[in-house]
Amino acid sequence: MAGKLTLAASERLKSRKAIDAVFAKNKCFHVFPFKICCNMVTEPGLKAATGVSSRHFKKATDRNRIKRLTREAWRIQKNTLREMLLQKNKGLHVFILYTGKEMPVYAAIAETMLLVVQKLEKDLGKE
Repeated sequence: MAGKLTLAASERLKSRKAIDAVFAKNKCFHVFPFKICCNMVTEPGLKAATGVSSRHFKKATDRNRIKRLTREAWRIQKNTLREMLLQKNKGLHVFILYTGKEMPVYAAIAETMLLVVQKLEKDLGKE
């Protein structure tokens, strides 16, 4: 499975209990236009979820587009982080919130997502 650029259902953070745990730990950081909240877990692997505020984007189609772009950028960039977690036999749940106020373009999101993944890798290297 190494090397495949997929985002399977098993890699998506869907459980309300798990999402609440991510926000309860309060380990968050900002890389504009994203706020990243993460939580170390016992089962090895990497799970992620995305969100967009309806405060700035009233139309569901706009929110869905931003979430699609964010998931696509995450799908492309996450493999090095996932491999690092599997080698260390650790697990990580990540929630990615888009906090910008204007509709983004994919190139900007992809560039920022690379910075997010690098920061997560650096934080894991310290532990």
